[in-house]
Amino acid sequence: MTRKEQKVIGDVLSAGRLSVDAIAGVSDIAEGLHHAIITIGGVLSKNELQAAEDGVPRSKRTGGISGLIYSSIRQVNGLLGLGLDILIPRLTSKVGDDASAPGRAAVVSALNGVLGDHLQRKANPLAISMAFCRDGRALDNAALKALLADNKKIAIFVHGLCMNDQQWTRKGHNHGEALAAELGFTPLYLRYNSGLHTSENGRAFADLLAQLSDCGHADAEFYIVAHSMGGLVSRSAWHYGAAQKQRWLTQVQKIVFLGTPHHGAVLERGGNWIDVLLDSNPYSAPFSRLARVRSSGITDLRYGNVVDEDWGRVDRFRMAGDTRIPLSLPVGPECYALAATTSLDVHPLVNKVLGDGLVSVNSALGKHRDPLRQLAFKADQQWLGTGVNHMALLNHPDVYQALKGFMVSPSPIGC
Repeated sequence: MTRKEQKVIGDVLSAGRLSVDAIAGVSDIAEGLHHAIITIGGVLSKNELQAAEDGVPRSKRTGGISGLIYSSIRQVNGLLGLGLDILIPRLTSKVGDDASAPGRAAVVSALNGVLGDHLQRKANPLAISMAFCRDGRALDNAALKALLADNKKIAIFVHGLCMNDQQWTRKGHNHGEALAAELGFTPLYLRYNSGLHTSENGRAFADLLAQLSDCGHADAEFYIVAHSMGGLVSRSAWHYGAAQKQRWLTQVQKIVFLGTPHHGAVLERGGNWIDVLLDSNPYSAPFSRLARVRSSGITDLRYGNVVDEDWGRVDRFRMAGDTRIPLSLPVGPECYALAATTSLDVHPLVNKVLGDGLVSVNSALGKHRDPLRQLAFKADQQWLGTGVNHMALLNHPDVYQALKGFMVSPSPIGC
C-alpha cells in the first residue's frame, strides 16, 4: 500500500470516527427535543413529578420504547466507534505529512478550526500538531538547525483560524517569499490546530520558539508576522514565554499584526447570541447544542481571549460579557497593527461594525473604550487599508507595501 493510499484510508477512517461522534450528538439532540415536547405537554411520569417536587433535576433521557430506541442507537454507534478507534491507529501509524497536498491541507485545517479541540480530545489523526513548516512540510530540529546555520533574519508567519501554513500563498503572492526576495528574510511558517484555546496554542508556540532559539545563533533575529487569530496566539506566546524568561524574547525584533481581533470579532459575539436565544425557548433548547458545535478557538474570538484566565472561569457558551484580564502589548519588540475596511471612504459605521468583514477597525488597532484594555500602538506603527477585506490582507499590494515598510523601519534599540 502506497503512502498516498494510506493517507486516504486514514482520512476516511478519521472522518468516520468524527461521524460516529456526530451520530451520538444528534441522537442526544433528538432525544432532548422529544423529552422537551413530552414534559412541556404535561406528560410526566410519577417518578419525574416526585423528582420535580423534591428539587431533583430531571433526566434529559426519554423512557419506555422511545428510550430503548435512543439507547440502542448509542450502543450500536458505540460498537462502531470502538472498531474505528482500533483500526485508525493501525492503518495510519506510518503515515507522515509528506502526502499532504494544498487541497487536503485546506480541508483538514478548516475542520481543525471548527472542531479541533474535539479532534484532539478524541485523539483523532486529523488533529493538527504544531510545527514550523517550509513548502508544506514540518521541520524537525535537524532541519531547523540547517536552516538557521546561515540565516540570521527569520520571519515567522502565524496563520489565522481554519487556515494553515500553505495558505500564506494567495492569488500568486506570498508575503514571506516576497520579503525573502526583496529584503533577505528567511521565512518560516507556523502550522497549528486553530480549534484549540488561544492560550493552549500560545503556550505551545512559546515552547516551539524556545526550541527554535536553541537551534540557531544567539544573535539570530526573529520577526513575527501574524494574521487574524495568529496575532492573539503570538501575544499569548509572549505572555507565557515571559513567565518562563525564555531566551527567544530577546531575539524578537518586531511583531506585525494583520487584522488581529485584539478585542474580539463581531460574528462570534453574534454566535453567542444565537446560543442564548435558542436556550431561552424550551422547544428550541435541544437545538442549542448544534449552535455549540464550534471550537474553543472560535469562542475565544468573541472578545479576544489570550490567556487561560480569560476563559477558564466561565462557561464559554454563556453570555458572560468580557471577562478578560487586561494584557498590554509585548514590551521590547516594536509592535505594528495593520487594519482594513471594506469601505472605500472609511465609513465610520462600516469600520465600527464590520471593518474588513470579520474584524472591526478598532479591534484590529487595539482601541478600546476601557483605558486598561487599550493597546498602545504608536501612531506611526498603525496602518488602515480601504477597500480591503480580511483575506485580502494576505495578498493585497498595498498591504504588502505597508508590511515591507514596517519590516525595514529601524529596530528597537538594545534588541
